[in-house]
Amino acid sequence: MKPKSLCLLGLFFFVSSYILFSQGEAFSYFQKPIDFAHWFNLIGAVLLLSFTKVFPKNTLNSIASFVLFLGVIAHVGLCTIDFIMWSFGADEVSKEALAVHISNTPSILYPFIIIGPSLLFLGLALYASNFIKTYTLPALMVIVGAPAVGVSFFVLKNGNLMLLSCVLFALGLVLLLNRKEKVRVENCEL
Repeated sequence: MKPKSLCLLGLFFFVSSYILFSQGEAFSYFQKPIDFAHWFNLIGAVLLLSFTKVFPKNTLNSIASFVLFLGVIAHVGLCTIDFIMWSFGADEVSKEALAVHISNTPSILYPFIIIGPSLLFLGLALYASNFIKTYTLPALMVIVGAPAVGVSFFVLKNGNLMLLSCVLFALGLVLLLNRKEKVRVENCEL
C-alpha cells in the first residue's frame, strides 16, 4: 500500500476508536469478545506513522516525525495497559489496584498515560503547521483539534466533544493529504 493510503486507513481506525470511546456507558458493549476500541486505536496509531512519508522533508517535519514516533510508542504502551485492564473483566478491585499502582509509578504514568500519547497529536499538529500559510483552514483544524481531544476528555470529561475534536483533527489531516500542490510558474515568454 502507498503511504497516503496507509495514512487514510490509520485515520479511519483512529477515528473509529474514538467513536467507540465516546459511547460512555455503552462502551462496554464494544469490549466483547475483544476490546475493539483499543485495538482500533492501536492499529490506527501505528498506521499514522505513515505520515512521516507523505509530507515534504524539512527541519520542522524531522522534529514532527520524531515527536510522532514517540507518541505512537506511548499509544502502544497506553493500549497495552488498557488491554490489561480489560482482561480483569468485572473484577473492579483488581482494576482499581492496577490503576493505583500505575498512578504511583511515575515512570509508567507520565510517558504512557499523561504526556506520551499527546505526542502523537502534537507530532501531527507540527506537520500541519507547515501549511498554515498555504492551507490555513485544514492546518488550523489539525492544530486546534489536537489539544481539543485531550482537553475534552481529561478536563471536560465530555465524550461527544472528544469525538467532535478527533473528527475535526482527522478531517484536517485528510484535507492536507489531498491538497493540490501549487506550482510556481516563472515568467515565461512565448
